[in-house]
Amino acid sequence: MRTRLEGVQIFASERTRRRFLLHLAVAIVVLVALALLARPHLALLTDAPALRAFISQYGIWAPLVLVVLQAVQVVAAPVPGQILAVVAGYLFGAWWGTLYNMIGITIGSTIAFWLSRRFGRAYVERMVHEDALASFDSISDDYARLGLFVLFFIPGLPDDVICFAGGLTRLPLWQLVALAIVGRTPAFFLANVVGDFLGGDQFVAAAALTAVILALSALGYANRDRIVGLFDDRS
Repeated sequence: MRTRLEGVQIFASERTRRRFLLHLAVAIVVLVALALLARPHLALLTDAPALRAFISQYGIWAPLVLVVLQAVQVVAAPVPGQILAVVAGYLFGAWWGTLYNMIGITIGSTIAFWLSRRFGRAYVERMVHEDALASFDSISDDYARLGLFVLFFIPGLPDDVICFAGGLTRLPLWQLVALAIVGRTPAFFLANVVGDFLGGDQFVAAAALTAVILALSALGYANRDRIVGLFDDRS
């Protein structure tokens, strides 16, 4: 995969580079202004009860609010998207909740892929810890697709970070998005089922399924280096 990361041309010309920097400066000013306005509400992403109340007040607009929040958290918020998945299951049920979540995840993942591809490795190095990025660099070119799918599929791995790292490869954008959707859907479905159980007052079932998800996540996180090593071209 390292060979795919090297030699990626970001700008077609110096003029394109200057125009991009100007647009970036304007975008930064707008984003900072929006962040200052939204700052009082960012705590909602880590407070599930408050988040349920916040989303519910929008009535028929609630699914759109959920989609937007899920897309934003992929790119900007350092919290697990499964928190929103549980909320979605609670509000909309397992199936509809999963659908709304995955629409948001798809939008957010696509943006993350595009940002890393558009701005290059230097940008990703500011977003992703260098040790984590070094692990992705070790993945063989021959196993890039399979490796990314497995990393998305296994709970406990930083799938939002994987989006930024995956965007540096030369895999077509549509393939990256497809890998993210197929790989991330099972874990998000299980989280939505937990929320559905809670909405139906099935607390024992919700606790049992949560324990299973947490156990799988702990195993995935504890063995993250070994999992990445399976796709290392030096192994």
